[in-house]
Amino acid sequence: MSDVRLGKVVEQQGQGQTRIKNVPIAVTPEGFWCCPSPVVFQKGLKVQTPLNNKPKPSSPPLLSKNTAHKIPASVTERRAVPAAPPPSRLVVASDVQKCSDDPERPPAAASVATTERPQRNKVETLPKKVAIEFGEAGSCDMKVVLLGKQGFCVKLSVHRDVLREKSSFFAEKFSELGGISSCLQIEDCEDVEIYVETVGLMYCKEMKQRLMKQNVSRILRILKVAESLGFSSCIQSCLDHLEAVPWVGEEEEEKVVSTVLRLKGEGIGVNPVLKRVSPEISNAQKDTLSHILELVLKSNEERGRREMKSIVLKLLRENNSLPGSTGSADICNDMIYRSCRSCLDSLLSLFKQAAEADVPDTPSISRESILKQIALEADNLSWLLEILVDKQAADEFALMWANQEELATLHGKLPIVARYHISCISGRLYVGIGRGELLPSKNTRLSLLQTWLQPLINDYNWLQHGCRSFDRKLVEEGIGRTILTLPLEDQQSILLSWVGSFLKTGDGCPNLQRAFEVWWRRTFVRPYMDGQGNDAMQDS
Repeated sequence: MSDVRLGKVVEQQGQGQTRIKNVPIAVTPEGFWCCPSPVVFQKGLKVQTPLNNKPKPSSPPLLSKNTAHKIPASVTERRAVPAAPPPSRLVVASDVQKCSDDPERPPAAASVATTERPQRNKVETLPKKVAIEFGEAGSCDMKVVLLGKQGFCVKLSVHRDVLREKSSFFAEKFSELGGISSCLQIEDCEDVEIYVETVGLMYCKEMKQRLMKQNVSRILRILKVAESLGFSSCIQSCLDHLEAVPWVGEEEEEKVVSTVLRLKGEGIGVNPVLKRVSPEISNAQKDTLSHILELVLKSNEERGRREMKSIVLKLLRENNSLPGSTGSADICNDMIYRSCRSCLDSLLSLFKQAAEADVPDTPSISRESILKQIALEADNLSWLLEILVDKQAADEFALMWANQEELATLHGKLPIVARYHISCISGRLYVGIGRGELLPSKNTRLSLLQTWLQPLINDYNWLQHGCRSFDRKLVEEGIGRTILTLPLEDQQSILLSWVGSFLKTGDGCPNLQRAFEVWWRRTFVRPYMDGQGNDAMQDS
């Protein structure tokens, strides 16, 4: 898109000495570069450090000798330059180059001149005054002076007709000036470099190619300046660019979306850009989420299903943390519960088939297929339960699970290798109640324990040694806390039943001793203390 040429920089070094050095200048195919170099603006804005703090050279004659060697080489280099000026050049001189009033405007070319006053005791590496001329030297009829930060000044020699045609801002300002003045001054310019580049784009025939190699951050800066200038063709080119290029990272995407939304509020058409982040169909999110859940739940590939479940769970957790997501959460919960009912119906059917498959005449291949499907449906239910727990909407699931009496009855008829996945779901519900992640009613909690605690105790030994995801201490704590939320009579009934199982199997049974101790104190210690308190009140 552009090539690099070497322009000459002449620096006044005090006492009449001059040093010429080459500076890279980028030139576009149209023959100009709308700013001398980003380095000029970036370094020009920096506060210059006095040279008094730097150590002075110990041998002044040696410095003079080196300078004397440099000057002839520079003069020779200047003589080698042809008489015709190059398409773009950068020269530092004592005065700013002025434009003539030649009305003709040839094809775009830019000459760049920079002004710096000589200083005796201090040499600045770059000037703070830059003059830029668009078109062939001497063809401009208007000057635009940009006053930026820290006294940085840019004088643009431009063509009135070009700026008036491209920019509504300049058209208005030029009409206010009339023919009285040929100079327009713009103060407090926030982004001088981009302002100059945007003015240069008014001379571009192929703006798309000019913007193609710019990053998104710079395009947003150009878009902001183009908007302030009323440069409609540049605004559209920037929007087309943003619509086509990737946005890298969430931070960059947020910057693009916020900028585009601001333009939309001002009546500028930005729909093509926003389509990337906002669907046109109102119920698209609901349908898409339902489709994703269906795809994950029906997948038979273990690794892909496991990774997608993890990703979807993580993303849904992020959505739950966003403010104002209550309405969409209700819709999502309805879809999840429909999936839960479907999985429960399938699981019950598979349990019935597995119970019938225990008949000796049933082929072993059929039994293995049924066992795999049971494990898959149980895993799907566990995943849906985790989603509901994160959304604080798992109370209804606890009620549904407590009412699965037929499934609990079939549980005892199947081999443990086929049924232990079901006990994992029961254990997760007990853990959730113990943590306060779900708050089902008293009757639901009692039904959960009466229906599913004994099946879990029957599978407990296998769960400890054959299930990697099973956390014994966590489940035991959850069961104990769930029991202690019940009325004291129900606590006694369940814990006495547990004592009988614990005395028979030992480590093959959940250790609920902590819950048993709490129930014991509630039953035998506190009534004694209450009675003692009543006796004391009567004595007084």
